[in-house]
Amino acid sequence: MTISTTFFREGMMNWTQMITSEIEATYAVTDKLMAMLKDEDLGWKPATGANWMTTGQLLMHLTTACGMCCKGFVTGDWGLPEGASFEDVPHEEMLPRAEKLPTVDSVAQAREALAEDKKIGLAMVAQAGEDDLNSKMCSAPWEQGNEKLLGKHMLEMVNHLAIHKAQLFYYLKLMDRPVDTMSLWGM
Repeated sequence: MTISTTFFREGMMNWTQMITSEIEATYAVTDKLMAMLKDEDLGWKPATGANWMTTGQLLMHLTTACGMCCKGFVTGDWGLPEGASFEDVPHEEMLPRAEKLPTVDSVAQAREALAEDKKIGLAMVAQAGEDDLNSKMCSAPWEQGNEKLLGKHMLEMVNHLAIHKAQLFYYLKLMDRPVDTMSLWGM
């Protein structure tokens, strides 16, 4: 039994519609939150705790949190050098501490990169097609052997973006920017 017969009734939303809808909504809200920042904010991070990304690092991460990963699931291109595999990447490079993460140079650069990542995400949903989203089993390079439907993996990548969108929302709150629950949900 496929997930469509379990969770989607005939005539209701399918993977393509659901993932596309979530991409459209999540990227739109993320871009609105990014627009509330100034270039001077890029070095900011919470004052307490440890291993926080700066705002610039968070923006950089947001620009690859979904579409780039969807591309990896659909095409197998994870952006690694030719002939390299995830087994070749040391754990500390795959999940580096915050201070080692790349950053954006400007808010405008981040917003442009976010728009490009959205295009990639939408293109990958279309390229995969409903049949593969609903039947192709695959595993993420970081959790080999844990196969899931391609549609589930891609939806999880949208959720990855949404989690970091919420992180940006809380950064803005801590910076005393005028955000509230409506800002978080794009209302």
